[in-house]
Amino acid sequence: MPRSVNSVASRARRKRILKQAKGFFGRRKNVWTVAKNAVEKAMVYAYRDRKQKKRNFRALWIMRINAGARLHGLSYSQFMGKVKANNIELNRKVLADLAMNHPEAFSAIITKIK
Repeated sequence: MPRSVNSVASRARRKRILKQAKGFFGRRKNVWTVAKNAVEKAMVYAYRDRKQKKRNFRALWIMRINAGARLHGLSYSQFMGKVKANNIELNRKVLADLAMNHPEAFSAIITKIK
């Protein structure tokens, strides 16, 4: 009995990987074994960095809030403690945006908590 190899599925699988490798440099875009490794590594980085993106943005927001609070003589931790104590339910993303783009609104929050 002849061996069945299902080359249609094999070709489709390879084609899908090579399509994902579009834009890669050198042999990574057109040689199957190299492209397969490159795409797998890229997927690992993509998965990891979706998590890291959240951490990086939170750190950025904290830096911006800290800079805005220090202009008014408060540290970040003092400012956030007073925000929570006064039941101001603005998250760090919004507070950072106010501190950077709307300093008058941020100073209004500072005057409310002092």
